[in-house]
Amino acid sequence: MSSAQPEAIRQAFVTHVDENRLMDCMRCGFCLPACPTYIHSGYDETQSPRGRIALMKAVRDGVIAWDGSVEEAFDLCLGCRACEPACPAGVQYGTLIEETRDAIVSAKQLSVQEKVIRKGAFDHLFADQKRMKQAVGLVRFYQKSGLQSIVRKVGFLDLFPSMMRDMEKVLPDPPKRPKVLVHSEEKKTKVAFFTGCLMDTMFQETNRHTIDLLEFLGCEIVIPKNQQCCGALQGHSGEMDRASRNARVNLEAFDADNVDYIVNNAGGCGAFLAEYDRLFEKDKVLLEKAEVFVAKQIDISSLLMQLGIVEKLAARPASEIKELITYQDSCHLRNVNGVIHEPRRILQAINDTIFVELPGARLCCGSAGIYNLLQPEMAMTILDAKMEEVREIEATTIVTTNPGCLLQMKVGVEREGLAQTSRAVHIVDLVHEKLFK
Repeated sequence: MSSAQPEAIRQAFVTHVDENRLMDCMRCGFCLPACPTYIHSGYDETQSPRGRIALMKAVRDGVIAWDGSVEEAFDLCLGCRACEPACPAGVQYGTLIEETRDAIVSAKQLSVQEKVIRKGAFDHLFADQKRMKQAVGLVRFYQKSGLQSIVRKVGFLDLFPSMMRDMEKVLPDPPKRPKVLVHSEEKKTKVAFFTGCLMDTMFQETNRHTIDLLEFLGCEIVIPKNQQCCGALQGHSGEMDRASRNARVNLEAFDADNVDYIVNNAGGCGAFLAEYDRLFEKDKVLLEKAEVFVAKQIDISSLLMQLGIVEKLAARPASEIKELITYQDSCHLRNVNGVIHEPRRILQAINDTIFVELPGARLCCGSAGIYNLLQPEMAMTILDAKMEEVREIEATTIVTTNPGCLLQMKVGVEREGLAQTSRAVHIVDLVHEKLFK
């Protein structure tokens, strides 16, 4: 880092990081036991929300000089926001860590490689759903053409980091031919479906199952054209301008006034969508539009509950074989949107399963967007602890509500050698399986 950078970063903190939000922290420490990185770092204060807020304030005030250790403290934050519901003062930590990362990216001298990666990801792949579909199309070709088997046999994957090798093993299978299902003819609720970028490509079958369930329960479904990635990945990576760009596209794509709900089936997307209004606090016209959009947001498990899925599940014939299932919370679904009980009530209603609570379900699984690729050591430490809990309760099915969590738990099953006896599934896919198999 050049000698000029520390001062440039301090100035960026002054510009980007709201001092009033920093001052909300009372240093009480209620956040500490809620923070996975604090726990798994051996209770290192700099790896806690309280410690990171202190570092933000110190950098902003010029009390400490910017260096690699300070940057690492921010990089290792999962952004899971488990500290927020634990905080008695209502500190907006999620906003603070995003402002901090935005400040760093705006002032830091990025390498040519990082600039190319960020531009390719945020200006092309995650800003254009057509390009995302093309990219996933290449993945599907790799799976179906026989190339995947050849690559594995010759050991080519050994050239890649272990986390990427693990992810390759758990790529979702190509979508199967859909079944013809009987849907309710009485349409009581009109919903717009936010299909998502990964959900509408890599997890296309889950999206199809989502539509099946909603139609079965009497929904009229609108799927707006031109919708894009929600912008969460950009926002969490210090690219708030690019996140706002995607949000504008989505606000234009959705006519929120014309539907009862805007439903999503990805916890991370849902949390970011539910906070679109804070992206446009200085733009009165867009803020008004965003507030209507936010008011209509609902998670799939919450909507299924409202539409009577519990009664439908309880009424189906029960199998004699009891499947032992557990649930891993999506951090943002739980900590930002406050959806905790709905997924559990749905799972408990499946009458040929036994639901067992995962002891650390409230703590992050280590996925956190692309955190498991950028910080694989901490991500795997967190995942290994999670899988110890899965072994402890002897669950055979781990249910999640977010694509990143799903892939992470699939990696955990693979790493633990449990692929023959256990599985990880999205809640929509499990409910669909139980109702229509």
